[in-house]
Amino acid sequence: MDLKQIAKDTAKTLISYLTYQAVRTVIAQLSETDPPCAFWLQNFSSREKIQDGEAYLKALFQERQDLAFRILTVREHLAEEIADVLPEMLRTSTQQANMAQRRQQLERMTQLDLSVPSAHPEQEPNSEETG
Repeated sequence: MDLKQIAKDTAKTLISYLTYQAVRTVIAQLSETDPPCAFWLQNFSSREKIQDGEAYLKALFQERQDLAFRILTVREHLAEEIADVLPEMLRTSTQQANMAQRRQQLERMTQLDLSVPSAHPEQEPNSEETG
């Protein structure tokens, strides 16, 4: 397990997600201040692969440098805002999610299905023997 590579991959995924959130934020802002520009960015975003934030921004710089710089600024602001709380939130959320998964699996494993006959009917008390 290469923890350094996992950390790099996680950071890349997180940066792409922050790019997505920055685009959503900019579109919302533009919807109020410049609806035609918001419409253009929405259409551009539906054409380009926003899952890869860096490729998306590279393509956006080719068409609308002003919007690309604005998204970079918002993305950086988002990163700064969540940087302090993210490590603890990640640990806590992962622990809670793992506990919920374990609990659900334990419930599935221990749940009795009364509609299925027992695999060993000869071990069950016979109504003739008990009565």
